[in-house]
Amino acid sequence: MEAIQGLGEPRLLETIDKLVELHIGDTVALPQVYKIMNLHGSSPSAQRSFSNDVLKIEVAGPDQQHLSVIDVPGIFRKVTPGITFPEDIPNIKNMVQQYMENPRSVILAVISANVDIANQEILDMAERCDPDGQRTLGVLTKPDLIDRGAEGSVLDLLQGTAHKLNLGWSMVKNPSQEDLNREEEIDRHCAERAFFRIKAPWCTVDKDRVGTDSLRLRLVELLTEIVRKEFNNVRTDVNQALKTSEKKLKALGPSRETKEQQRRYLQTLATRFQEMTAWAIEAQYSSDDAFDLNYDLRLATEVVNRNQSFSDDVRHKGHTMNFKQTPIAPGVEEIFDIAVSADTPEPAMEPTNTRETSNPPDLHDLLFNERIHATPQDGIIEWLHDVYNESRGFEIGIFNASLVPIMWKKQSSKWKNLALGYTSDIISISHIYIHHLLEEICEDDRIRKNLLAIMMDKLIERYQQAIDQTKLILQVERSPLTVNHYFADNMATCNQERMKGTLQHKAFYDNTYRCSLLKLSDVGADSTNLSNVEHTVQTLHDILKSYYKVARKRFVDNICMQAADRHLIRGPDTAVKVFSPSFVSDLTDEQVERIAGEDVSTKRKRADLTRQVENLQKAKELLVL
Repeated sequence: MEAIQGLGEPRLLETIDKLVELHIGDTVALPQVYKIMNLHGSSPSAQRSFSNDVLKIEVAGPDQQHLSVIDVPGIFRKVTPGITFPEDIPNIKNMVQQYMENPRSVILAVISANVDIANQEILDMAERCDPDGQRTLGVLTKPDLIDRGAEGSVLDLLQGTAHKLNLGWSMVKNPSQEDLNREEEIDRHCAERAFFRIKAPWCTVDKDRVGTDSLRLRLVELLTEIVRKEFNNVRTDVNQALKTSEKKLKALGPSRETKEQQRRYLQTLATRFQEMTAWAIEAQYSSDDAFDLNYDLRLATEVVNRNQSFSDDVRHKGHTMNFKQTPIAPGVEEIFDIAVSADTPEPAMEPTNTRETSNPPDLHDLLFNERIHATPQDGIIEWLHDVYNESRGFEIGIFNASLVPIMWKKQSSKWKNLALGYTSDIISISHIYIHHLLEEICEDDRIRKNLLAIMMDKLIERYQQAIDQTKLILQVERSPLTVNHYFADNMATCNQERMKGTLQHKAFYDNTYRCSLLKLSDVGADSTNLSNVEHTVQTLHDILKSYYKVARKRFVDNICMQAADRHLIRGPDTAVKVFSPSFVSDLTDEQVERIAGEDVSTKRKRADLTRQVENLQKAKELLVL
């Protein structure tokens, strides 16, 4: 036996080891085959007589045909103690089914002529696998064992009048056990020809229906027809297999045996990485199909969406206390876009996480995941009244300047968790992007892991810089300060809208001037209704509300631009720009070897794929002829 193949790819190395242990040479004895296939008799634990593994015997020679004959076990329903086992029944049926479903195979339904054809399950299976009957040929054996008087039903099969098959039936006769036990050697083919020539009623059957010689000719014709039909499909399969093998070989990259080859390979990967990153940042997703297959690679979209949700979170959840809405008449719009508590209450929100992404396993200790109470509280006027009463001095007409920082600290207290949660999300988005892009451009898991291990320090450095910048902005925002003229505009508009809301119900329509008019005495009367404390508290409220709007927008922009974008996405030295040609140039030879050096399995895989590509290219050339 020249080769044993097809033992299953996952078990290939294990099988080779077993063969070495058994000192396999040019031949393998059957007991050794039983042991390799773990069949009954090879070990006490082996409880099966059949295996899905294939024992392949190659016969080579100048007169041999290009033909593969697969001898599968016969189907049975009842076990034979000591010979077959219950698990053999479904295993054999599945094995036979698998081979019969191959559209390029010829199904030889071999059935003993002395049994009832109607009870043969193999014919039902063949009909399901080959409903048109273009590949199924019936073969009857043991004609010498047919009971006298039962020959007529068998003749009906051969003549096509019973259980008709499109390709018909053939009959062969093999030597009987008595013939095999004789001391003198029997010419099998001569004995068969003599049987069908003189034995009635088989001598009356057409000669192309009996004997192995006629069966061989019918098989040649059938195989030729199948090959002719499948020729185009074979060409397509070869082309597809060639493309797949070439793609796998290309994914391995060029040979990396020398340090120069290894560094050049990493330079190519880094160039590709930065090319894809430039498209991802510019949202040029049509530049590569990978952006359609993996949405985590759409970096710009992921970041922009998180920027928007961060802005919305700070707007709706960032303030501790709901601002009091100025009492205005219907139709007069509130210019502030901050949640208020009078006539437009915000829907209640449960405590919520500040994160929208999960932590990558290797960054769990770096990122933040705090919860906040999402629903701002009502009662801001009462709270400001308490703050003022607890801090007032001998001021007349003014208030203590220290009140503003006190109010601001509480009102913006949720900004810290919101900002750190946002920055953690952008770090997570960037880190996941780096992982997935490396998987896209490099299929070698070992190279990716080694590369990330060396990149990790630089990545952590960028991530920490983004977190530190976030904390710096939070620290700066603790002290209220602005030169933005919108603060004064907001204050003035707030006073105007409050006055409009207070006096709107006292206005009356004048038909002469065709507009709403207001008595000056009404204005004076309403302006004196507030006490000194109420007036001061109202002023504090307006200052806090006007400043919050200015500071909130500034804060969101600064976090998004200075912390996230500059250190993680589009800055000159961001996390997604770490793996670059310059990074590869700075690696030592030892690092390059550790990352890109080929191990034994990679070398073997490259050799196998190279051989496959060469063979498929030769096959492609042959199929063109």
